[in-house]
Amino acid sequence: NPTVGYCIYLLILERVFAAFCQTAHVLPPPRDSEEKEMLDRMLRVDHAGEYGANRIYAGQMAVLGRSRTGPLIQEMWDQEKKHLEKFNEILAENRVRPTALLPLWNIAGFVLGASSALLGKEGAMACTVAVEESISEHYNSQIRALMEKDPERYTELLQVSNKEFRDDEMEHHDTGLEHDAESIPGYWLLKKRYTTGCKAAIYVSQRV
Repeated sequence: NPTVGYCIYLLILERVFAAFCQTAHVLPPPRDSEEKEMLDRMLRVDHAGEYGANRIYAGQMAVLGRSRTGPLIQEMWDQEKKHLEKFNEILAENRVRPTALLPLWNIAGFVLGASSALLGKEGAMACTVAVEESISEHYNSQIRALMEKDPERYTELLQVSNKEFRDDEMEHHDTGLEHDAESIPGYWLLKKRYTTGCKAAIYVSQRV
């Protein structure tokens, strides 16, 4: 039936267009060079954070992948993969260069993940708590900055790449606590060390 076929065709077009709208136009066209620089800096460090988190989970899986903790780490890693994929799309769409330090975060993230996992499940979870807490705090500060500037103008960025991803990071943080992160000897010292490193990486990635 030609009429039915045409209706199906229109339905497919509608869904394709809806999917396109969900992935495009996360950023509004920048008003000036100052706004462009601000948004580029935000996206650059967001991408770097998700990239580093992916490498940390890769390192943990290399050590604990065959243990009973492996599926839990894999589940969190799978979410981080989606975050990174989204930021890869946003950077490409808006012609934003990633940080020049990605090769360093590639190695450092994997080493951090693997070394924490060598301390056992508790070590890996302590690392997860510290890293995800740092990333969540960064997202929160970014959300506040965008809300103060113009929440309607940055609606898509706030929803897709901040609130949604921030909530995932907070969930990972809570998962780490639920799985005995605090039971490792020297937890607070380890946590302080990890969070300091993460905050330094965030600071540098914004600028390089």
